[in-house]
Amino acid sequence: MVGITRKLGRWGLDRLAYLGQLGELTQQIGVSMLRGRWRPRLLGEQLVATGFGSQLVVIVTGAFVGAVFGFQVYAKFKGYALESATGAMVSVAMCRELGPVVTALMVAGRVGSAMAAEIGTMKVTEQIDALRALGIHPVDYLVTPRLLAMMVSMPLLIAEAIAFGILLSYVVVVEGFGVPVAYYRNHTLASTNMEDVSIGMIKGFVFGILIVIISCHRGLHAENGAVGVGRSTTEAMVTSALWVLIVNFFLSLLLNLIFPYGSAA
Repeated sequence: MVGITRKLGRWGLDRLAYLGQLGELTQQIGVSMLRGRWRPRLLGEQLVATGFGSQLVVIVTGAFVGAVFGFQVYAKFKGYALESATGAMVSVAMCRELGPVVTALMVAGRVGSAMAAEIGTMKVTEQIDALRALGIHPVDYLVTPRLLAMMVSMPLLIAEAIAFGILLSYVVVVEGFGVPVAYYRNHTLASTNMEDVSIGMIKGFVFGILIVIISCHRGLHAENGAVGVGRSTTEAMVTSALWVLIVNFFLSLLLNLIFPYGSAA
């Protein structure tokens, strides 16, 4: 019993220490941004790597998530003669939940793991120590450009996932199963407004910040050579995905109070 209590206590202290480290990194990023050390060249490189480089995987994922969700909704609604409402359900779900979450999970796997691997490799090969020796703060040089690029890229990537998800759902339901296009389109436009889109954009902004902070933290604390870099990469991806899912629940509760269903556009 004493051993179990000790292990639980150690686990709790480790989690508190981890949250403290994340808070410290967040504070350092804030100081870096206030000082205006944004490094435009590095920012441009990260915009290309994060935003442009993630487009294909996000578009494909969003499109087929929207398509399969549209098919499942159609199959269920058909029994109630509500096939024309499929578009409204898909559109709202993609804007409020599916688009932001699926995009964040894919970006965490693709971009977050790459950040942790790159920064972790620099850490174990003492390149970060070399930056400090040259008078360059690692957060200014490595973390801030990535965060700014993610803050710009994530809402745009989510918008693409939402658009292609709705589009492929339209193709499947209207072209594939013969739902009247006028009814489908009218229900979709009447049920989707800027509040739904705003929720997706806000979630994307928050998820992007989470992914960068968690992934860069893992990279900055990598150790034990190549094995440590591999472990940090895996932990960055898994931890980011878990936090996205957890934070999404609380964001949904909060944002649905601010932007309730059926609110005026």
